[in-house]
Amino acid sequence: MVSLVRKMAELRLKNVSKIYPGNICAVAPISADIADGEFVILVGPSGCGKSTLLRMIAGLEKVSQGEIYIGGVLVNDVSAKERDIAMVFQNYALYPHMTVYENMAFGLKMRKLPKTEIDERVRNAAEILGLTNFLARRPKALSGGQRQRVAVGRAIVRQPKLFLFDEPLSNLDAKLRVSMRIELIKLHKRLQATMVYVTHDQVEAMSMGDRLMVLRDGLVQQIGAPLEIYEHPANQFVAGFIGSPPMNFMNVSVAEREGHLFLTGDNLQVTLSAEKKAAINRYTPTLNSHLILGIRPEDFCERQPHEEIAGKNVIKARVEYLEPLGSEVLATCSLGNNEIIVRLDPRTRVSSGEIIELVVNMELASLFDPATEKAIQ
Repeated sequence: MVSLVRKMAELRLKNVSKIYPGNICAVAPISADIADGEFVILVGPSGCGKSTLLRMIAGLEKVSQGEIYIGGVLVNDVSAKERDIAMVFQNYALYPHMTVYENMAFGLKMRKLPKTEIDERVRNAAEILGLTNFLARRPKALSGGQRQRVAVGRAIVRQPKLFLFDEPLSNLDAKLRVSMRIELIKLHKRLQATMVYVTHDQVEAMSMGDRLMVLRDGLVQQIGAPLEIYEHPANQFVAGFIGSPPMNFMNVSVAEREGHLFLTGDNLQVTLSAEKKAAINRYTPTLNSHLILGIRPEDFCERQPHEEIAGKNVIKARVEYLEPLGSEVLATCSLGNNEIIVRLDPRTRVSSGEIIELVVNMELASLFDPATEKAIQ
């Protein structure tokens, strides 16, 4: 069995943008370096420019401004078929009249590779993807997950410098998406190839990528490792988009009592950690400043009976409804005019309509400037 060829393929984007007629900016100037062998996720809501950026990398869209380098070579004027990339689409794009083997071999035949090499590449890819027993089947005899694996296999046999994925799992049901995510993670580890993957699903993004590039309205909001972005979002949009359920946001004011800074809002009063105090002092030394407080659902904890609360931030909220999910219970609560989502232990005894006491972990809270939405750090 022939092993897959390992090609070096760092990707460099230098002030790359896409402007359509009418001065419509789909992608604002983006600069980023993607290392050889890195798995980078382009994530953001629909219409944010992530697929357009991917298509520019692939050569399917012309770059309006800027430069794209693949393996150190400027490819702006290089055609898509000459860029040595392989792209996997959302809709599989398989030939229905061809078998799995023929679908995977078709591109290699067009390149007039020797039959023995084609056979070895196809069977090698089929073994990697668990498709060996399906090579004689046609697409209509395959499940959605199997069809997607065939599409990935067709990319693997190319042995490209760069793999591009455009929302490849969005047509699969929830269970298949989870299993295919795992398969793609394993595939990346085995191939050690450079991969760029587009998705609007932040769960996919968090679980698969080495780094995320979060986009909004054609602008890069933040680039970093998944946990880095989750724990230290650059702005309120990133904080609300990355995380499921999303971060809770509340309008608060800075106040002082007996020399201690704290935040006060609608039915809310919490003291600040030393780190947050320093951040606020760097941001503005004045009292009564209005800020946005962000707290993730898991950073609330139900106060237990007889639990000491000295030195802790405790708030009271009304439970509106509960979502028991087996491993956890999501409680939607009202806190004054705010609605917050709280993760509770699955063994909780709380019921809808009750007032619940919640301990807030302010060490993990986030603060944002309401004017710019930028994080106060």
